[in-house]
Amino acid sequence: MTSFPGSPKLLKGGIVLLDPDSGVPVQIVALQYNPDTLSRTLQIQSIGPEPGDRLEALRLKSPPVETIKLDAEIDATDQLETGDPTVAQLGIYPQLAALEVMIYPTSGQLNGNNSQSQQGVLEIAPMEAPLALFVWSQVRVLPVRLTEFSITEEAFDPHLNPIRAKVSLGMRVLTVNDLGFAHKGGNLFMAYLQQKEQLARVGTQGTLSALGLKGIP
Repeated sequence: MTSFPGSPKLLKGGIVLLDPDSGVPVQIVALQYNPDTLSRTLQIQSIGPEPGDRLEALRLKSPPVETIKLDAEIDATDQLETGDPTVAQLGIYPQLAALEVMIYPTSGQLNGNNSQSQQGVLEIAPMEAPLALFVWSQVRVLPVRLTEFSITEEAFDPHLNPIRAKVSLGMRVLTVNDLGFAHKGGNLFMAYLQQKEQLARVGTQGTLSALGLKGIP
């Protein structure tokens, strides 16, 4: 790592968990190393017209379904060299646990549901998870649902604590169709969409002459 004082500060990508009611952050997970690649897929939500149905040919029924996939690496080498006591004792278990608990109900929720079932409650509502935000720069703060999660532990210390691992994450962006306009996540999606529209306007616009056209036929 360079010590040049003028070097730019590297922003981290990561995930922020918000309380679904108050919108207050309850956990922040910054990726140790930013992935080299991030893949996004947008599935267009058009109204599939029947042949000859001219009224529906250009209509969109909702925002596209956007999915994001990335591979994040976690490595304890630097911390082991500096003598970090937590890493020396547990390896990268704490970092992995911080990611894994995002897809678990809390032990309190499970115990609460168990108590209700023992009291004869016939219908128990599904447990609500915190709202997850995928943060990838200041212009991409997206409400997401984790859809895929896999961990490959690649190296271990003498006590079998993992010291290097690769985490593969798949996420689906949640829109106002999923959350509504009044929900904190819905507000964040609208801010993301409006930011995208602004970026599209400041981008370089093409010309018809660049396409070899003098006008639209």
